[in-house]
Amino acid sequence: MKNLFKTVALAATLTVGAAQANTIAEIASGDERFSTLVAAVSAAGLVDTLNSEGPFTVFAPVNDAFAALPEGTVETLLKPENKEQLTNVLLYHVDDRNLTAGKIPGGSNYFKPVLASERLCITKDASGVSIADGTGETANVVIADIKASNGVIHVIDKVLLPGTRPACH
Repeated sequence: MKNLFKTVALAATLTVGAAQANTIAEIASGDERFSTLVAAVSAAGLVDTLNSEGPFTVFAPVNDAFAALPEGTVETLLKPENKEQLTNVLLYHVDDRNLTAGKIPGGSNYFKPVLASERLCITKDASGVSIADGTGETANVVIADIKASNGVIHVIDKVLLPGTRPACH
């Protein structure tokens, strides 16, 4: 029940920010629940990209998703010498189209994120939208269609990690 209240509060906060037609980067930086994502985007030098015209779809993990990674993962990725790896992880969360939930087809389909060497398997069914990453783990879209001036944000509950191609089922 506590997670439901957090999700509703996050939706209310983000809806207010989106109504002002801010960019994806501005919306994320305006909400404390994305502070880890914002720090990572900044460390990777991607703020200007997510402030640019787009369009972009960002599958945005909340802080709890980063906290669920193995201990030390975030700190290691944020080190300057790991900028390329961090950038790859972040680009795995971005599509260069405006993919609202209505544009995601039903069933399981492969999508090519900006990190072109990898694939995501996005499944849309009666229970919602889930995303299988390169590790075979699945993230759930907990809030869909936060509109920004340069695209859309879908809030997810897990950090997507590149790896071997996910199997759509």
